[in-house]
Amino acid sequence: MKKILITGANSYIGNSFDKYMKQWPDKYQVDTIDMIDGSWRNISFKGYDSIYHVAGIAHSYIKNVSEKQKQLYYNVNTKLTLEVANKAKEDGATQFIFMSSSIVYGESAPIGKRKIITKNTPVSPTNFYGDSKVQAENGIKKLNDNSFKVVILRPPMIYGRGSKGNYPKLAQMALKTPIFPYINNERSMLYVGNLMEFVRLMIDNEEFGLFWPQNAEYSNTSEIVKKIAECHQKKVYLIKGFGCILRILSHISGLVNKVFGNMVFDMELSKYKQSYIKFSLDQSIQETESRG
Repeated sequence: MKKILITGANSYIGNSFDKYMKQWPDKYQVDTIDMIDGSWRNISFKGYDSIYHVAGIAHSYIKNVSEKQKQLYYNVNTKLTLEVANKAKEDGATQFIFMSSSIVYGESAPIGKRKIITKNTPVSPTNFYGDSKVQAENGIKKLNDNSFKVVILRPPMIYGRGSKGNYPKLAQMALKTPIFPYINNERSMLYVGNLMEFVRLMIDNEEFGLFWPQNAEYSNTSEIVKKIAECHQKKVYLIKGFGCILRILSHISGLVNKVFGNMVFDMELSKYKQSYIKFSLDQSIQETESRG
């Protein structure tokens, strides 16, 4: 039986993984600890095969952020990660899995331009959130050896029922508007169910290294809104001709490029020796919208 410790209680990813692994009660033991009050420092990680570190501050609106708030990102995303990883190694755990992010490559390309991430694309964070992830990656890579395997995941936008970020904003739009701009963009996304299977395989195969999991197909923002509406028996008409207007608005609000910009991982980058795609894009949207 594999023993797994999730470091970061009540997180969306952590809770999703805990629930997912309950399918195999005889194969995995999954425990979770809270990282907020510091009591975790008194808990031994000895005997755990894998530490799945999900604690962190996710991307949020980053304009007009104080220096104190910026420092919080480094304290949690960088310093806490390094402290947990070092403790895991010292206590005798054999694998550490870190949730990094595609944000280490910077923001999406603007409307009309393509940004494709390959194995040779260098990290290029454009804000303190991305930099805090890069610094964490650089620190924990040094801990990797034959007895302590470090896995770094750089997923694109993760979505699913109860997720935060841009997906629920698109869902709100899909339910409120009968028309929506059609923009021919491409984005890599990762359904939480596919991520959970990928992490399970990382543990089973005792992996180490850098990985870029994503769905089996790219997403188009406009088409996603349409699919979400259809799940609720609503119809959204996609209207062309908004490209110029949105390009102008993108200089005013960064949200425009987050929604309609382009950023994809090369599909070859995300291939793994075992399939982790349990849900197609259509199935994932149906699952996300049909529950709860």
